[in-house]
Amino acid sequence: MCRSIKTLREPYTTAVTDAEIEAAALQYVRKISGFRAPAAHNAAAFDAAVAAVADATRNLLAQLVVRGGQSAASPAAAGTD
Repeated sequence: MCRSIKTLREPYTTAVTDAEIEAAALQYVRKISGFRAPAAHNAAAFDAAVAAVADATRNLLAQLVVRGGQSAASPAAAGTD
């Protein structure tokens, strides 16, 4: 579906940044909504969806256990500074 979204878990990536998570969330919402950039009357819903997907991605990466017992996200990327 979203071919430009890269895998953000180990062993594909060892350090996930907030920028990578936000970019993946934005790509996902663009694909689902069909909008590259929403009209003004849809901007709040679009931005809220990007934030929700980014939060869900951080939670997922923080909870994943990859063989060897490491999580894919660093504490900074997981939002637990």
